[in-house]
Amino acid sequence: MSKTSRINIIAEIGTSHEGSFEKACALVDAAADSGSDIIKFQWVYADEILHPKTGFVKLPTGNIPLYERFKQLECPLSFYKDIIDYVHSKGCKFCCSPFGLRSLRELLELNPDFIKIASPELNHYKMLEALRDWRENQKARGEKPVPVILSSGVSKLSDIDKAVRITGYEDVSLLHCITSYPAPEDEYNIRLVSTLKGIFGIETGLSDHSLDPILVPVLSVACGGTIIEKHFTLSRQTSGLDDPVALEPEQFALMVHTVHQTEASFRHYGPELGMKRTVDQLSEQFGLERVMAVLGDGVKRLAAAEEANYGRTNRSLHFMRSMKKGETVGEKDISILRTEKILTPGISPEFYDLLIGKKISRDVEDGAGVQLEDFIL
Repeated sequence: MSKTSRINIIAEIGTSHEGSFEKACALVDAAADSGSDIIKFQWVYADEILHPKTGFVKLPTGNIPLYERFKQLECPLSFYKDIIDYVHSKGCKFCCSPFGLRSLRELLELNPDFIKIASPELNHYKMLEALRDWRENQKARGEKPVPVILSSGVSKLSDIDKAVRITGYEDVSLLHCITSYPAPEDEYNIRLVSTLKGIFGIETGLSDHSLDPILVPVLSVACGGTIIEKHFTLSRQTSGLDDPVALEPEQFALMVHTVHQTEASFRHYGPELGMKRTVDQLSEQFGLERVMAVLGDGVKRLAAAEEANYGRTNRSLHFMRSMKKGETVGEKDISILRTEKILTPGISPEFYDLLIGKKISRDVEDGAGVQLEDFIL
């Protein structure tokens, strides 16, 4: 981040490298050259994300057998060790999203610059608690706790509040997000960036899945956002999971330039006149009606594009084997997973500890969403 800028811009490479270290380095090179401050990856273990019976999920790249696809994207520990060093060699910070306790533990051992909790994991309470405990141990040793970025797509205000209370407020930032690929600009309700900052008193910003490099990111800065995350790819025509909704280097560089121009305008003119000038300039390109629709009313609600996925894209409890009535549930018999499209959602992950050691009240199938009625309580 430049000495004069308060904006952190994250290039979300995710799994666009598709397991190739050479491609990962090429993506890092391009992201650094395009002006990113932070370069982000995803630490994928399929078993931490989905049940093998999840089935096919419609993504920008088509109908994908998602569990098998995530298995293909698993990388060895050495991949992440080497890519952290490479990111640092380019003068950027390293950020990564874990998806469960194993990936979180291994990631933390590498001392990342930032931990990013993706939107579907905002209610993975076991992982959030483990992250909180790690940060508390760091503070007890006199160390600075690793900064955390929480993303808030497909979540309600109560979900966000619980996640922030678990992780704590120190060195924690919150990103407004719509978990839809691509996310419709007119559903973004960008005023939420300032609303969330007012509610939680922490730095806020935007995790942006819209396609345009200017409209949504610039308005997030106008609403006080200090972090912008955008998916990054060398080409939208390649086969990475998120490549069709990512920005190519030229688009990403345009976003960076325009965002910093907006920041400079606000610094010069102040918030009221800065907002007016930004709205006027964007209206010339996109039309006033569209700009005002993107700004929204600042009231937190599920966006229409993600509402149907609430409870499916985020986490719930699922059985990991078929069980007979009267059997006792062990720690490996249920998991905190995304449901996605095929299986039936289970109850909230907050019930995980309560159910361990309890007996099953009826026969259950492998992959089924856990229900309280399945147990003798």
